[in-house]
Amino acid sequence: MKKTDQKIYYDKKTDVLWFLIKSGPEETHKELSPGVSVELGKNGELLGIEILDATKILGPKLGFKTKTQPVSFAHSIKIKK
Repeated sequence: MKKTDQKIYYDKKTDVLWFLIKSGPEETHKELSPGVSVELGKNGELLGIEILDATKILGPKLGFKTKTQPVSFAHSIKIKK
């Protein structure tokens, strides 16, 4: 199994959820939809995914109604493959 750098970060104060897919310098970022962006490296490889207003965007799917009930992620969680 290949080791990856994948982690999930959630900032409760700003309500931002960020997925680190691969470490490296960010060349550009693209907004996929309002509040959801991807960060890309020099060769177009996916480095990260950022979700602004995470509880607003994901809340209904995760059972959260407002920003006062943030997603219960630790600040850094390793993803198991």
